[in-house]
Amino acid sequence: QVQLEESGGGLVQAGESLRLSCVASGSVVSINKWAWWRQAPGKERDLIASITNGADQNYADSVNGRFTISTDNAKNAVYLQMNNLKPEDTAVYYCVSRGYSDSGNFAKWGQGTQVTVSS
Repeated sequence: QVQLEESGGGLVQAGESLRLSCVASGSVVSINKWAWWRQAPGKERDLIASITNGADQNYADSVNGRFTISTDNAKNAVYLQMNNLKPEDTAVYYCVSRGYSDSGNFAKWGQGTQVTVSS
């Protein structure tokens, strides 16, 4: 079994920064893709950033230039550095991991962490 645990959410003012973390634990052999999604109240869940094989990064237009995704393979972790936060960034943020475990392929979602940006 693979589990994801997120941390780092909170309440900040517009223009400030936050760093989200997500760590995979359990029978992880390797992780080839990480992604961050977010869901604002009353809206669909959107993909905002992804990283494949630790190098190929992609960002949604809404966060490009402000958010940075990175990984630490030794820790089976992914991070989302969020700078210059805006009220419209308020959402529940979810990490997603795809890779291989002792039981075969896996794809897991984290439980979500709330980010609230006040104006």
